[in-house]
Amino acid sequence: MEVTLRTAVALQAVRAIADAVDGAIVGVGTITRPEDFDLAIAAGARFGVSPGLTPALIDAARTSGLPMLPGVVTPSDAVAAGAAGHGIEAFPAQQAGGLGMLKAMGGPFPDVTFCPTGGVTATSAPDFLALPNVGCVGGSWLTPKEAVMAGDWDRITTLAREAAALRAFVR
Repeated sequence: MEVTLRTAVALQAVRAIADAVDGAIVGVGTITRPEDFDLAIAAGARFGVSPGLTPALIDAARTSGLPMLPGVVTPSDAVAAGAAGHGIEAFPAQQAGGLGMLKAMGGPFPDVTFCPTGGVTATSAPDFLALPNVGCVGGSWLTPKEAVMAGDWDRITTLAREAAALRAFVR
């Protein structure tokens, strides 16, 4: 589960999840600064996600030991991420070419597995997951703002169960 650094309480939420949810693998998203790695680790994160990839982020990930999934949209980004030993988040997947982009990236990068996020929906997720070079997807459809604001945890739980079942459906 990725908790993005978009609110003042994001790191507190990571800590609460890490402490309270048995077996949760919680990470920090929207890592954009090297210092975010230390903050993520202190909060109990087990991985980090970044919307991009810079030399400073590569160094910080290496120094911290926190596994990072950087966002990429170009072949050059994919080469840099692979050379640094990172997995690859295709971000923003839909806006950068969607299924066609990921199909095309499969040719020159047959051993790379992507995690598309950005514009992925409950409707498009099965199509992304059906691609041989996609290992998982992410999307904010799992936690609609109105459900979070209303404390509708039953709806969010249902959406999470439906998302978890997608892999079995498409493979």
